Amino acid sequence: MKHTVILSALLMALVASPASAACYADYKAKRDNPLRLHYGVMQVSDDACTKPKAAAEIAPRLVAQNWTLLTVLSVFGDDELQSRRDSAGEFFLRY
Repeated sequence: MKHTVILSALLMALVASPASAACYADYKAKRDNPLRLHYGVMQVSDDACTKPKAAAEIAPRLVAQNWTLLTVLSVFGDDELQSRRDSAGEFFLRY
């Protein structure tokens, strides 16, 4: 009986806890000499699921690849990810 109560409590806790949805941001970046621009989609941490926080997380990743972040356009979840695949092309989840 005791095991059943514990198991039931554990199952209820798992069901009641919110699912952790992935967070993504789409952005625009540039390189100079010669000027190159790109639109991309990048996964960001759950803690960075706002435009300002996403920008703070994205900028260093882009700098490491010699790109400069121009702007974060939006942050979104899994449900909107595939609709951006074609537009992002080679920069879809690249960095």
